[in-house]
Amino acid sequence: MMTESFSDPDQLETIVEQLCHLGPGSVLFHRHRHEVPMPSVQALADIIEGLRAVLFPGYFGHSDLTPRNLRYHVGSGLDRTLGALCEQIKRGYCFYCSAEELTCSECDARAARITSAFAARLPEVQALLSTDVQAAFAGDPAARHPGETVFCYPSVTAMTHYRLAHELYLLGVPLIPRMITEFSHSATGIDIHPGATIGPSFFMDHGTGIVIGETTIIGRDVRVYQGVTLGAKSFPLDEHGNPLKGMPRHPVVEDGVTIYAGATILGRITIGRGAVIGGNVWVTTPVPPGATITQGRPVMNDFSDGAGI
Repeated sequence: MMTESFSDPDQLETIVEQLCHLGPGSVLFHRHRHEVPMPSVQALADIIEGLRAVLFPGYFGHSDLTPRNLRYHVGSGLDRTLGALCEQIKRGYCFYCSAEELTCSECDARAARITSAFAARLPEVQALLSTDVQAAFAGDPAARHPGETVFCYPSVTAMTHYRLAHELYLLGVPLIPRMITEFSHSATGIDIHPGATIGPSFFMDHGTGIVIGETTIIGRDVRVYQGVTLGAKSFPLDEHGNPLKGMPRHPVVEDGVTIYAGATILGRITIGRGAVIGGNVWVTTPVPPGATITQGRPVMNDFSDGAGI
């Protein structure tokens, strides 16, 4: 089926000329000096699906796995996925390259080394995800089987993306970790920066609207409900008024803490071991271990018979 062309070619030419008239410093146009393509959103989405098939065999990817063919499917899938990831890692470095710091061959070798180091961490990532799945199953009486949380719970989806992205972040890979966590942010409404540090057995019940900042540190066996923000109270600035990058500015949440829906916790403060933060509270000072923080109780007044305040 033929599509209609724009009816006024002269106007179209004028608009195109205006849209393409970008200065060399424009943030809206990216062209790498080595002509290496930008990282591919679709390729990275496929890579994550490939890694999920490796980390959760039988749940994702081939559903007809048996003990006899498991090693074949995991091995072939991992080999294919790591090859694709290596290319995207190289593109991530090239995206930021603005000088002839490395030759392209050196950048290829660096991407290969990082991919190998990332692959070596996958068994540990799988072990951590197993604790997250168990925490989701144990933490929700509505779940009838651990596999239900793998398929259906946004917490497990978000943590899978986060734990993979976090390993790449620790290896110094630029851009790619943020893209990976943004995939799950779009799908689940859970926004976790790949730089955050999250211990085992972490569960986000319902999950929608949770925000976890870059320098947040979370211990083990922590449960967080929907709408919780672990954010920064302020941004330290340099002498030019620009935010300083990487400064610790988000909360430290110790082991066994529970944070209920809508709570906002800001700044580099510590929420002590076993503390409970009630719903819709605003916390900007440290909380001691075992404490319970709640809103003030509402006061009911009776204005009967025309009585005022």
